[in-house]
Amino acid sequence: MRETITALPGAFAERMQRLLGGEYEAFEESYGQARQYGLRCNLLKGTEENFVGVMPFPLEKISWAREGFYYDAAAQPGRHVFHEAGAYYIQEPSAMAAVEVLAPEPGERILDLCAAPGGKSTQIAGRMQGQGLLVSNEIIGERARILSQNVERMGVAGCVVCSEKPERMAALFPSFFDRVLVDAPCSGEGMFRKEEAAREEWSLENVQMCAERQALILEEAAKMVKPGGVLVYSTCTFSPEENEGTISAFLREHEEYTIEETALRDILSPGRLDWISQPGAGIEHTLRLWPHLIRGEGHYIARLRKCGQQTDAREPAAPEGTRKCAAQTGVEKNTALGNRIWQIAGEKKLCKLIESFLQEELEIDGAWMARHPGQMIRFGDQVYLVPGEMISLTGIKVLRPGLQLVTEKKNRFEPAHALARALLPGDCGRVYALTEQEASAYMRGESIACGDEKGWMALTFQGYTLGFGKASGGQIKNHYPKGLRKSL
Repeated sequence: MRETITALPGAFAERMQRLLGGEYEAFEESYGQARQYGLRCNLLKGTEENFVGVMPFPLEKISWAREGFYYDAAAQPGRHVFHEAGAYYIQEPSAMAAVEVLAPEPGERILDLCAAPGGKSTQIAGRMQGQGLLVSNEIIGERARILSQNVERMGVAGCVVCSEKPERMAALFPSFFDRVLVDAPCSGEGMFRKEEAAREEWSLENVQMCAERQALILEEAAKMVKPGGVLVYSTCTFSPEENEGTISAFLREHEEYTIEETALRDILSPGRLDWISQPGAGIEHTLRLWPHLIRGEGHYIARLRKCGQQTDAREPAAPEGTRKCAAQTGVEKNTALGNRIWQIAGEKKLCKLIESFLQEELEIDGAWMARHPGQMIRFGDQVYLVPGEMISLTGIKVLRPGLQLVTEKKNRFEPAHALARALLPGDCGRVYALTEQEASAYMRGESIACGDEKGWMALTFQGYTLGFGKASGGQIKNHYPKGLRKSL
């Protein structure tokens, strides 16, 4: 399918023609081709095979991301119940490659430093499988709120969302993370086919400004990587100043880092040594994604390894000058469940009441609690479960300290919507399966007719938990958040 050719900025076109030479014609022609649309299966909700089996529209595999799929724009997956249930995240296909290069593992400490709107953070979370600590940071407050919403929608439990400057993060988390992703703000040349604003705002001056800002961000990110850890740098632009130039300059200042080859080297294009005057060692092992060579937009990715002995992420020491979250000591054993009791500082009784509520009112499996160790903390009338690996939250601008479990009411608790999103149907004994018509009605805020069920219920649709309701008198009262209700 061919579309109207996207008008490229004149100075940009001239520059790319000089850089690409005989390859430029194919590059330019790609801007007359239809965009590729992608979505990513949420690995926290099940396997890729099960996912494909229940999706109501055709999907085609993306070769550089195991959980990534192309879809036809006519399918409108953003208007489906499955989207609201967090079954998938709509994401530009090339953008999925950075996390593939990062290669997260369960049980690690991982930082996504420039995380909004959340595509890469939620992809990382899927790979971590609910084990370890994910810190997702976004300096711009409004974008951080969108990030937090997407983390909740995708059912991510062990994630702290914050909004800090890179230098502040570096001071809080020295040599703390096993892996750090820097998806750096850039001039956006790779998004010209997708975003008109990127074309309108482009200039050579903006390219240079972005390169200077990227160098500063990368400098701070490097301080947070453990010895033996991995730092991945990515952009959605073509300019050598922001890509090979930024990485080469970084390597000249940081002998402790080296570029590593990646598993995607046989699928994607190499970095360009010939486009910069002083290429760093290994620049040919960085990656470029070109719209005329793949079915996706433009990106650049570099994977760097910090020298030193790699430590076990599961038993690390807290960084010097920091302290653990309140009440992280003195954790007792729950012999009935065989897992660690959550605690709230000075409120052991309240903690036990919350545990009892989750077990008795919702029949949440003790195995689910065992898979999500951490510490309870209060934020007003809300109680969150903070990952056990997290440092003190004091002095950090936090939007989401972890997984919200309950809201305290007068002499009672209400389960949080975020908790529902973090549950698979098998994790909860109090489940009511909805038809597609009922699921759409539930998301509009309507009550659902039921039998003689009573009490709190987790409402599900084809294996995905949508939210909570409370059954009484043949009706399930709707507890889907008012701000999220919509017609699909």
